[in-house]
Amino acid sequence: MIKLTEVTEENWFEAADLSVKDDQKNFVAPVIGILARGYVYRDCNARIYVIENDGTIVGVSLVREFTDEPLGYDLQQFMIDRRYQGKGYGSEALELILNELRKEGHYDHVEVCVKKDDTAAIHLYKKRGFVDSGYFDEDAPDALNMICYLN
Repeated sequence: MIKLTEVTEENWFEAADLSVKDDQKNFVAPVIGILARGYVYRDCNARIYVIENDGTIVGVSLVREFTDEPLGYDLQQFMIDRRYQGKGYGSEALELILNELRKEGHYDHVEVCVKKDDTAAIHLYKKRGFVDSGYFDEDAPDALNMICYLN
């Protein structure tokens, strides 16, 4: 059963050992980078979710809040380890994250920036209610900005 937990002194090293498949490495930061971003974005209410399945860490995610307009949640990073992909953990974990954000209720939406070549991630996000936001970032022309309304 999938659940979200916090990064702790006891589990961070196991989490840092996760990685994606070689052909996915351009789509997501290494876990140690995700952990570092959680620290860097601490003033943006960043939180790292450790994704566990029956006590085994299978993935991590980083969510922060935008500090400029439009205010909302920013799903910065989301990854499932290469050994656990294709088992539905990503879909289930993403739904848990969205439910956590709904319960928190600070904002009405969450955004994610995805490389256009990452068709598996785009499919996953669409499956969980994300749509193209229409926003184009000149600094990331190879990326698609997606949005999910939490209401």
